[in-house]
Amino acid sequence: MARLGTSPESSHAGGDAPAPQHVAIIMDGNGRWAKARGLPRTAGHERGVEALRRTVEAAGDLGIRYLTVFSFSTENWRRPAAEVSTLFGLLKAYVQRDLSRLKQDGVRVRVIGQREGLPPDIAELVDRAERETAANSKFHLTIAFNYGARNEILRATQAYARAIAAGEVSGDLTDAGFEQYLDTKDLPDPDLVIRTSGEYRISNFLLWQAAYAELLFVDVLWPDFSKSHLESAISRYHERERRFGALTPGAT
Repeated sequence: MARLGTSPESSHAGGDAPAPQHVAIIMDGNGRWAKARGLPRTAGHERGVEALRRTVEAAGDLGIRYLTVFSFSTENWRRPAAEVSTLFGLLKAYVQRDLSRLKQDGVRVRVIGQREGLPPDIAELVDRAERETAANSKFHLTIAFNYGARNEILRATQAYARAIAAGEVSGDLTDAGFEQYLDTKDLPDPDLVIRTSGEYRISNFLLWQAAYAELLFVDVLWPDFSKSHLESAISRYHERERRFGALTPGAT
C-alpha cells in the first residue's frame, strides 16, 4: 500500500477521473454497532477510531488531499458524562499514538470547533498536533471536535463585528470575506460529504461549506467503514453532475 498522501494519480477510484479534492465524513453508528454485538457503547467508539485510521490511510491512497471528519459535536455534551469522557480519551489516544506517523507522512492536522470548555490536557494536545504538523502539506486531516456549524457561523459573525468595531474591516461583507472568519478559512469547501449508518441528515456539520457539496448517505455503521466503501463513494460521486447552480451547455 502506498504511503499516506503519496499515491499516484492512477490509484484513484473511478478510472481516470480524479478523486474529489476534499471529502468530509459524518462518522455515525458507533453506538448501534456496539449494541448489535451486546457490547458497551465505548467499544463502538474504540472500533470507530480504528475505522478512522483505515480511512485516513485509504483517502491518501485514493488521491484525496483533504479529509474532514465529524468527531464530537457541541450537542454531544448532552450524552452521559462517562461517554463524553471516553470520547475525549479516544481523541487523546489517537493523537498520542499516531502523531509521529502523521508527521512523518506529511499530514497536516487541524482541529476545528470551540476550544473553550475542553479539558486542559485535550486543548494542549490539540495545540501540539496542529503546531507540530503545521509545515506539512501532502495530506490535510481536519477533525471537527466540539464543533457545531451554527456555533461556527455565530462565532464568525461575532469576530467580524469585533473587526468592524476595531476599524480593521469595512462593513462591505462578501462571501469570501466572511469565510476568513470561519474555522475552515484555510481549507477548500468539501466536494463530497458522506454520512454513515443510513441516517439522512447532516446534523449541523459544515452548513456553510457544504452548500454545493454532493451528499452521500451510506448504509454501513462507521466501525465497519473500509477502503472499499470509500472507493464506492468516490465512484458514485463521479456519477453526479456538479453544476453549482448553473446549467451545463445544451441543457434545458
